[in-house]
Amino acid sequence: MKMKMKKCPVCNIYTLKSQCPNCGGELKVIYPPKFSVEDKYGKYRRQLKKEMLNKE
Repeated sequence: MKMKMKKCPVCNIYTLKSQCPNCGGELKVIYPPKFSVEDKYGKYRRQLKKEMLNKE
């Protein structure tokens, strides 16, 4: 079983649990995705980034 550190975006606390012990909220994994030379979703990421920059 892999244990990954998670962070609550509301409380800003780190834990290994599946829910925040303080507020019971959803936790986010803090690690970046693995790097791959064959980036399957790179096209979509770049498109989203471009759209977000155009909105500002």
